[in-house]
Amino acid sequence: MLKVWGRRSSANVQKVMWLVGVLQLAHEHIPAGGPYGVVSELKFRAMNPNGLVPVIEDDGLVMWESNAILRYLAATYGKGTFWSDEPRKRALVDQWTDWAGTTFQPNIIGLFWNYWRTPENQRNLNVIRNFQQRTESNLRLIEAELGKRPYIAGNELSLADIASSVHLYRYYTMGTAFPALPNVEAWYRRLQDRPAYREHVMISYDELRGRLSF
Repeated sequence: MLKVWGRRSSANVQKVMWLVGVLQLAHEHIPAGGPYGVVSELKFRAMNPNGLVPVIEDDGLVMWESNAILRYLAATYGKGTFWSDEPRKRALVDQWTDWAGTTFQPNIIGLFWNYWRTPENQRNLNVIRNFQQRTESNLRLIEAELGKRPYIAGNELSLADIASSVHLYRYYTMGTAFPALPNVEAWYRRLQDRPAYREHVMISYDELRGRLSF
């Protein structure tokens, strides 16, 4: 059985769990990281020497790095829906999945850390404003794509959507200002209609308020 290590409030763990939910994969979830510890244990470090979550184990294969895990699960269990063997059909999905990891996620997580995870008396408003502007710029790119089609890389939900939209729940609920982006907002509403999104992404992140330690 597939095993997934990580805390539910981790955005990177949520990516994996959301896809697990969409694919309806039988799995065991092992809480790890943050208040659960585990990540410093020798057994865990043998699986991931970085000491980070998520980590999966599937029939003897151990993996870390959330987007790599998404691709593995899609290729193994999602052929015909989340994975095509034709490179040209995967191209846009791969492009936007990598963009989410290298461009969008650092900015929106930077905003989340500097606003939500930083104690109020330690917040730097200039830094927060900078990350707000970067995040808004990224979302405007997505806004333009969603004006062409219902999902980032096509007409159906793909890994590109999972990699980016896992951050929307916090973005729209943590209390920072955000622009009106009708296509992004409609996309977000469509995602909320999916049980796996509600179960694995739309969950409390209050344990992270004012915490810089994990």
